[in-house]
Amino acid sequence: MARRQDAADLARLTRLIDGWAAREQVGNPLLIAVDHDPAEHRWYVRMRGEDKAVITVWLTLRERTLHAESYFMPAPESDIEACYEYLLRANAKFYGLAFAIGLEDAVYLRGQSGLDSLDEDELDRIVGSCWAWSEQHFRPAMAMGYGSKYQPPS
Repeated sequence: MARRQDAADLARLTRLIDGWAAREQVGNPLLIAVDHDPAEHRWYVRMRGEDKAVITVWLTLRERTLHAESYFMPAPESDIEACYEYLLRANAKFYGLAFAIGLEDAVYLRGQSGLDSLDEDELDRIVGSCWAWSEQHFRPAMAMGYGSKYQPPS
């Protein structure tokens, strides 16, 4: 189990994430904004997508882990079993994140990373994976889960 971080460690990790976010805002054209809620130890990273217009990743600094979560899609309405099967099979190819069912049966990408190994490369991996997997799986999942109701961007 990862060791519990003290106040000094959490302050250092906060500076790490803030620094990473500031550099990404300058150098990453996909990044729309990064907002920080210090009271919740949470960052909201918003990126431009192609198939999914906006991808938001919530990074929450906890005592032992950095929790990552991204809203993927609403609960499927049609071909529900096939849609969930598609997403569960995709999970087998992922590292550190997985599709999960959340509030109101919506689908999220969720994961966590130990704070002992948190650095800018790990932040890049987490946020980049959320972006890549959302882009790769959004259109097929929506087509299955919403059938003719889903109109992909042209």
